[in-house]
Amino acid sequence: MSRSISFKLVLTGFLLWTCLWSGWVQAKGPVAMGAMATVSEAGLPPAAVQTNRLIHQGGPFAHEKDGVVFGNRERLLPLHKRGYYREYTVTTPGSRDRGARRIVCGGAASRPDACYYTDDHYASFRRIVP
Repeated sequence: MSRSISFKLVLTGFLLWTCLWSGWVQAKGPVAMGAMATVSEAGLPPAAVQTNRLIHQGGPFAHEKDGVVFGNRERLLPLHKRGYYREYTVTTPGSRDRGARRIVCGGAASRPDACYYTDDHYASFRRIVP
């Protein structure tokens, strides 16, 4: 193999790795949004049902951080401008802290466009459907 071809292969591999690492090309996230899992409200844990209803009623919420901006740094949700998503705690029975369960909603705080449930602290999401 010539030196020129070898250099091009190394450079191509480096560029591909850089793109994957930086989020330009994503195996998860916006590329795969059509395949996002869903969950009905009936399929949520009781505490998540309660949190989801409070979100749509505008509160009151039990945790100080409920309603704060969710940055979507994992890029697993559809891409929007910062401030579009807000996160809410779903109480975990027996947990001493906020636990790993959340509902993240996009759009207006009291009339969200869409809400997503995670039970693994943002490693995965399921869209909440009626």
